Amino acid sequence: MTTAVIIGAGPAGLTAAYELERLGVRPTVLEADSVVGGLSRTVEHRGYRFDIGGHRFFSKVPLVNELWEEILGEDLLRRPRLSRIYYNGRYFAYPLRPLNALLGLGPIEAVRIALSYARVKITPAAEETNLEQWVSNRFGRRLYEIFFKTYTEKVWGIPCAEISADWAAQRIKNLSFGEALRAMLFRSGKDASGQVITTLIDEFLYPRFGPGMMWERCAERVESGGGEVLLGVRAEKVRHRDGRVVAVEGRGAGGETTEFAADHFISTMAVRDLVRALDPPPPEEVRRAAEKLTYRDYLAVALIVKRPDVFPDNWIYIHSPEVRLGRIQNYKNWSPEMVPDPSRTALGLEYFLWESDPEWSYPAERLIEDGIADCVRIGILAPEEVEDGTVVRVPKAYPVYDQSYREHLAVVRSWLEGLVNLQLVGRNGQHRYNNQDHSMLAGVYAARNITGASHDVWAVNTEAAYHEDGAAHGTGDRLVPSRIEPSIPLEAVDPVAARVLARLDPVALGVALGVVGGVGLFLATVTLLIKGGPVVGPTLSLLTQYLPGYSVTWRGAVVGLLEAMAGGFALGVGTAWLRNRALFAYARNVQRRAAAKQRERILDEV
Repeated sequence: MTTAVIIGAGPAGLTAAYELERLGVRPTVLEADSVVGGLSRTVEHRGYRFDIGGHRFFSKVPLVNELWEEILGEDLLRRPRLSRIYYNGRYFAYPLRPLNALLGLGPIEAVRIALSYARVKITPAAEETNLEQWVSNRFGRRLYEIFFKTYTEKVWGIPCAEISADWAAQRIKNLSFGEALRAMLFRSGKDASGQVITTLIDEFLYPRFGPGMMWERCAERVESGGGEVLLGVRAEKVRHRDGRVVAVEGRGAGGETTEFAADHFISTMAVRDLVRALDPPPPEEVRRAAEKLTYRDYLAVALIVKRPDVFPDNWIYIHSPEVRLGRIQNYKNWSPEMVPDPSRTALGLEYFLWESDPEWSYPAERLIEDGIADCVRIGILAPEEVEDGTVVRVPKAYPVYDQSYREHLAVVRSWLEGLVNLQLVGRNGQHRYNNQDHSMLAGVYAARNITGASHDVWAVNTEAAYHEDGAAHGTGDRLVPSRIEPSIPLEAVDPVAARVLARLDPVALGVALGVVGGVGLFLATVTLLIKGGPVVGPTLSLLTQYLPGYSVTWRGAVVGLLEAMAGGFALGVGTAWLRNRALFAYARNVQRRAAAKQRERILDEV
């Protein structure tokens, strides 16, 4: 029988093992921790369950949805999503809602956001090499500063200008200011093409007892099928010879070492650790590149609160810079059965650190005290309401997308591809900030490659390469995303034309013009009313001919606000629609000419 050794019992590793058994290959999974699940494990303290970061079970990949249903069945609950942003002493619904945001930020800030967005549409940043440029180009500088900058820099510990744009392109994907506005106004959660925007979904699946339940069940199935899942075994050496891995040396909790030989190997361990474990070591250039790959560490302070309801959200993003706390999870709202006592609430306070930070080594008692103090500072709870707490530390939780990670990873990948029976999958295994479903999909592909398929595990979570809306290869098997052939992009034909002809979002332009026009008229009217005089605003009164019911009065100011917003919205939508339609024909003509030239050149390649 063909055998495989898998390093790591997280979603990618266990899914690979589960699929290998289905394909007739015997897997052995080595896990350094005492529990399975990796970042998707569930921690238990006095019967209270805590997630490591909050894991929504939502995917556009049918294969993954089927796996979840297959393993969990009725224990997979459908849960509503509610999340908010805490900023400047106020709570904002997330995804953003117009009235909520307007009341929270005020009309002046709303105008600044609209003007900032209009400005970036006219003069966007020429380059998008970092996160700051990427987000500002899509949302405007002001909205970026309010709702992206502080929280993102808490998570990654470096300025947004030093974070690669790859992170945003992968994580935020097709979400834009226009799509966010469309979701706010029409609550569809889909983009203009009908695809679900993951960031905006308003419900998700979740295991009854947390995500660890999924991976505990998966491990049980692997073992009942004849495979092995060995806990407390750390992969210390990966021995290779003549372009093949021959064995992994694992060290048990008691210090004993065991060598695990196999025909094939799958690694989910951090790329940097994998390179360190290679025996014999790779060339110096590869080792140097691996050492430059960095990882952000994660620390959770879990609190048991003597209150049945603390807040209604699943989680709250903490954007206020005065506390280091990044996010608060309310696990009772993820699943009521995460909490054994309905009169209590389980909270998870999330901190993003470097292992070199002094806070990482603080004793649990001090971390719990600091966590309570942060909650008091932002008004979440009172100190006497906390009954108990515990601390969970997770090193190397997030691979960092700094400006140089891509070139360093390319050096390592190029050398590792010479080991023909080794595949890398998972978040740390590929140094890619994958969601759980993408890690699972890569695990399935790696397993199928062992039995003769030729999937590119590195193409998972690159939506330009894989179509994840349900297309499948063949029938009678789990649905698998299929490759699609993209049309020739206008950028490849005429970059200047692509920038000039970039599609204007009608909803976004309409809201921008509506907010600027409505609030501008409102402020102008109010200013004249406060100034007073024998005749108030004679010039502005001319607008009564165009805006029924408007007058330079307090009542008229409100009427003018609403009518100017409606008129500006209609003007923006109409202008964008006409402009897009007028230029669409030109763009299609350019693409058709390019396609014709490409067909002419095909014979040159024969």
